Amino acid sequence: MKLEEIYNILNKISPFELQESWDNSGLIIGDLNRDIKDIYISLEVTLELLKKAKGDSLFIVHHPLIFSPIKRLNFNLYPSNLLEIIIQKRISLIALHTNFDKSHLNRYLFEKILGFKDEIERDFISKCRVDISKEELFSLLKERLKIQNLRVVNPKDKIESIAMTTGSGASLMDSIDSDCFLTGDIRYHDAIKAISQNLMLVDIGHFESEIFFSEIIEEELKNLGVSATVFNIQNPFKVV
Repeated sequence: MKLEEIYNILNKISPFELQESWDNSGLIIGDLNRDIKDIYISLEVTLELLKKAKGDSLFIVHHPLIFSPIKRLNFNLYPSNLLEIIIQKRISLIALHTNFDKSHLNRYLFEKILGFKDEIERDFISKCRVDISKEELFSLLKERLKIQNLRVVNPKDKIESIAMTTGSGASLMDSIDSDCFLTGDIRYHDAIKAISQNLMLVDIGHFESEIFFSEIIEEELKNLGVSATVFNIQNPFKVV
């Protein structure tokens, strides 16, 4: 199958035009006229996965390997060390990032994994009314997302509305009018701001909230008759 055929299929699944202006989704590395022998799906491409991958293959990932302009290639440093292997093995790379957050990932996590009903989806934000205690919410998140410990800001005993953004969404805090906001990568100053706005924050992890990318893409491609191999990666953070 030509890389262009796969690109067009992915563009129909989640149009690349939906990506944010600062994003770098789409074809990252490759030639659309090249024949692709194997397709791999992963949250991102890593050194370990590249060593396993066959030549003339394609990686479909969520996180773009190249995000900012690269001024030099030092093959001892990331991401140049990965780019060297990718070029040597004639591997292609396509990323579905913010476009996929909007079209699939946020709603999938909110509804299928956590069991909420997305009543008002606005770009990256899913939202609904609930009647749940903080203890019930914490138990649900730990079980469904396989999180051992949760970082919580301004906990509320009773929660009547929840909003959620996968990945790193604390910058959207000002547009949240719910009792509780679930997202990842919450920083210290985000916490201080949330307290001042009487907003409950729960850090559900960047990795934990986006790891479902691979299974969604695999199912979408399978429904269209395209087979792919899922590479599961490990969370880079360890709880000790």
